[in-house]
Amino acid sequence: MTRRIGFVLLAWVGSLTAATVESGTFRLHKFEQAIGEEKYDITQDGDALTIVCTFHFRDRGMPVDLSSTLHLKPDYTPVRLQIKGKTSRFSTIDTTLNAAGNSPAFPIATYAPISVQMALVRYWTQHGRPASIARVNGGALTIEPRGSDAVTIKGQSLNASRYTVRGLIWGRETLWFDAGMRLVAAVTVDDEMDHFEAVREDWEDGLAFFVRRAAEDNMQALADLSGSISQKQTGVLAITGATLIDATGQPPLPDSIVLVDGRRIIAIGSRRKIKIPPHATKFDATGKFVLPGLWDTHAHFEQVEWGPLYLAAGITTVRDCGNEFDFITAARSAIDSGRGLGPKLLLGGIVDGDGPMAIGLIRAANAEQGREVVNKYREAGFDQIKVYSSLKPDVLKAITDEAHKHGLTAYGHVPFAMTAFEGVDDGMDGIEHFDSYIHPALLGSGAQRFGVKPPIDLQSEAARKGIEFFRSHHTVIGPTMALVEWIGHARNTPVSDFEPGINHVAPELRDALEHSGMPPAMAPRYAEVLKTDLQAIAAMRHAGIPIIAGTDQAVPGYSLYRELELYVQGGMTPLEAIQTATTVPARVMKRDSEMGSVEHGKRADLIILDADPLTDIHNIRTVRYVVANGRLFESAPLWRAVGFTP
Repeated sequence: MTRRIGFVLLAWVGSLTAATVESGTFRLHKFEQAIGEEKYDITQDGDALTIVCTFHFRDRGMPVDLSSTLHLKPDYTPVRLQIKGKTSRFSTIDTTLNAAGNSPAFPIATYAPISVQMALVRYWTQHGRPASIARVNGGALTIEPRGSDAVTIKGQSLNASRYTVRGLIWGRETLWFDAGMRLVAAVTVDDEMDHFEAVREDWEDGLAFFVRRAAEDNMQALADLSGSISQKQTGVLAITGATLIDATGQPPLPDSIVLVDGRRIIAIGSRRKIKIPPHATKFDATGKFVLPGLWDTHAHFEQVEWGPLYLAAGITTVRDCGNEFDFITAARSAIDSGRGLGPKLLLGGIVDGDGPMAIGLIRAANAEQGREVVNKYREAGFDQIKVYSSLKPDVLKAITDEAHKHGLTAYGHVPFAMTAFEGVDDGMDGIEHFDSYIHPALLGSGAQRFGVKPPIDLQSEAARKGIEFFRSHHTVIGPTMALVEWIGHARNTPVSDFEPGINHVAPELRDALEHSGMPPAMAPRYAEVLKTDLQAIAAMRHAGIPIIAGTDQAVPGYSLYRELELYVQGGMTPLEAIQTATTVPARVMKRDSEMGSVEHGKRADLIILDADPLTDIHNIRTVRYVVANGRLFESAPLWRAVGFTP
């Protein structure tokens, strides 16, 4: 009892000196799904402000808890930030950042807590809106006013000022403030590079608007930038002198000419056979190699910076494997209309069931809801349905039946309650993630889905039967093996040992990508499994099973190169590997009449390489120029536009 009285007295004494001047609650969302909240209190004690935050959400059943205390002067000049906890399911932080000196660097560590970002913008407004603000832990932050928006909240139109912040995460965040400089919404990504939103509780009605408006605004900003990267061409573009690798299987054609008029290839052939129009713009590619633009068939286009980044890497088409409906439809519209900078987007609409491991806002708990979801995506022009892990078997069957009824296909994760064989029998046209779903199927019944599994024996009856099953059902396999290698490498082995692209990524990404991997003692087992997985993938390709290259992110842009390198390591030829990212996905997506190879009449999506990828698949990394929908870009300025180094 004495201790309880003491606590009360201490709190009462503290309240005599420190007064609470502001409090608030933000609802936290991932993929627009409400998953938690952040609460903050700002107290003032003489010439000191203190912001205390508690931040909590659950992501696919796993808790993410974070707390912070930010000490400031009354004009929001920073003094010290103490932050501890988790910023994602797999990321932790425990640090104190001090801001000393007359021109202090701002102590901010990550996207969360959101109220620390609010303090950052308040500091910026009260100190003359400087062009940049140094960060205590390196780098610089820039804040840009982007106008204002009228947002309908509970039937009332409210105004909010829009800003972008760069330098905290990779790419742009969008923040909105009310007239009192209270942060009302933030659209960003978390430390898994997944969509993340925070909305003040009394502005929750505006969530979909904020997501859509952030996409539109950031796409427009990049479109404005694109004029300085590549001037729009008029008339015919003639690419001359390169060796043409058209990806159809025809022998390479040296000293070729490719003519592009608008968005189409109008002629291809040897120099002696093709006449160049007199007023054509000539691009001399002598000594280089022309290929069709690459496809990343397991993409998550979660922020607009992926647009120029994909183009820089030579990726001219992506299949987005599940995204926020409002964001991805806005991004697709911007690119298709020329208001955005990026590859052709083909969309897979994600649907999950209920349960603690479910993800996203679009769910189907029963068959009727599953059919409704399919038609929602169909009416919005989506290309496929992506099924996810928490769906019940009868709901999966209803979804695949409805999708097939309307000419759509269904692919994705095999639900928890099913095997890969059952998923295919119930209508799944394709399965993503070889390691999680196909590997267990080739081991036989009872094999575990996750964790370290035994290697595959391709001579075993289970493996032979499994391969024949997927072949006879025409099942499309998206392996995502570069991701498996990145997750499973020894933690004490630098990522650059197998993925040199990490040396080029934006600084905000480098640390997160490097702090990955398995305990060194476990890594050899993972390497053994990876080796047999790659051999099995090559065997499936040679059996006639469609294999399509995709990354599921990992090292942005570069992991597609690594995916193809791994396929060759497993036993594919360089051309077979290249076809997994060109002709095969075009055929799978029913776009092979217009995309996927360098042929007359097809969409002008091309890449120009410095070296021959057929003699060494590692040369796929030498992309120097890209032609996207008829427009020629140099890769280097595109890399630099998103903070990467060429």
